[in-house]
Amino acid sequence: MSRCSFCGKDLPKGQGKMYVTKEGMIYYFCSSKCEKNQIKLNRVGKDFKWTSRYVKGQKR
Repeated sequence: MSRCSFCGKDLPKGQGKMYVTKEGMIYYFCSSKCEKNQIKLNRVGKDFKWTSRYVKGQKR
């Protein structure tokens, strides 16, 4: 099982999309929303409240 590279959500087998860059980096995405935010808009997942990576990065 893999995780979404942007939001950190678990992806069931056979779901989502895999994106491979020219440099050989592999990214997995659960939705087109995550894909557009990371690839097209160059955003970081830990900066958005709707991602699980945001919750993990917060200090309590």
